[in-house]
Amino acid sequence: MNAIKDSVHDWIPVDPVAEDLLDAPAVQRLRHIKQLSTVRLVYPSASHTRFEHSLGVYHLAREALTHLGVDGDRAAHVRAAALLHDVGHGPYGHQTEDVIRRHTGRDHDELGDLLSETDLAARLDSHGLDPGRVADLVAGEGELGQLVSGVLDVDRMDYLVRDAHHTGVPYGSVDTGRLLRGLRYRDGRLVLSEGNVQTAESLLLARALMDGIVYRHHVSRIAGSMLERACERLLRTDTDVEEFVRMADHDLLVALRERVPDLGGRIERRELYKRAVWTGLDRVPDVVTEMDREDERRAAREIADAAGVDRESVLVDIPARPGLKEARTRVVVDDVVQRLEDASELVSALRRSRRAQWRLGVYAPDGQVEAVGAAASEVLGLSS
Repeated sequence: MNAIKDSVHDWIPVDPVAEDLLDAPAVQRLRHIKQLSTVRLVYPSASHTRFEHSLGVYHLAREALTHLGVDGDRAAHVRAAALLHDVGHGPYGHQTEDVIRRHTGRDHDELGDLLSETDLAARLDSHGLDPGRVADLVAGEGELGQLVSGVLDVDRMDYLVRDAHHTGVPYGSVDTGRLLRGLRYRDGRLVLSEGNVQTAESLLLARALMDGIVYRHHVSRIAGSMLERACERLLRTDTDVEEFVRMADHDLLVALRERVPDLGGRIERRELYKRAVWTGLDRVPDVVTEMDREDERRAAREIADAAGVDRESVLVDIPARPGLKEARTRVVVDDVVQRLEDASELVSALRRSRRAQWRLGVYAPDGQVEAVGAAASEVLGLSS
């Protein structure tokens, strides 16, 4: 069995199925999609790719299956799903996910059609693996699907450790070894065994800290909002959405530079908009936090008109209300399966922290910030 050297997990043994899948063009494309998209405009060393991450998820899945005693055909399907779980991502990963969903109705983890449209289904078939089962596992279906996509999945374990490593931010470090050794199944549900409340808390804490310091950094959010607006405009040109979905990062950057030069050029040169509004939940009416994407665009147009600036120069960014998906992690306490939120006092404190960190953003070019900020406060009904 061959092995690949990884910056996080050291040597990763690669079985024949994985070797074959890694050579597929659809997987090789992941070498050209950065894991942290616009976050690398904040942390220059965060240049790792979804290809590296996919290898890491494959490795952690192998380890988890060993500890769970799952082998044979079932394990082979899970390993393939772990390796292919991100193959459906568009350029810039999650930053274009909403654009793709609005134009195609698909999410990146819906792999059924993609497997058959590429040579991945044939490669799986040649090793006796069912592409449909692999696609279902990627979607988190069934008992073993929880390992690939769930609150205790190996995807989350790898990206936290990998993102922390490459950004140089120490807060995402988690003990993956202990997490994997603590995994059990109870009544078909993936849980952490007795004595692992603190292990689950460490995963929750790492995710909460990385969210505030890395994933939701204001520079990344501004760049992400600019990128999303630019992509919507790109798709109003002669760019086919299916062509867009299969682009790599550099393909998209070139297309934006050529067809949406005002925003595309700014993103490429890191000449980003500034914060005209950056405010917490206590100043924002509930009706604003519940706005959908079309409502945001309508509000941005109203703000631009009130400020007397071009409509394309105002971006409204309203994130989802703060939540802690990891709080639903199931842990065994006194031989009883509980949700972490019921077994840990830390969860309520982290919920308060996440709420305090939540920010609504309105962005505009540097010279328009003051006028846009005043107009945004009026249009959105922000309290003083």
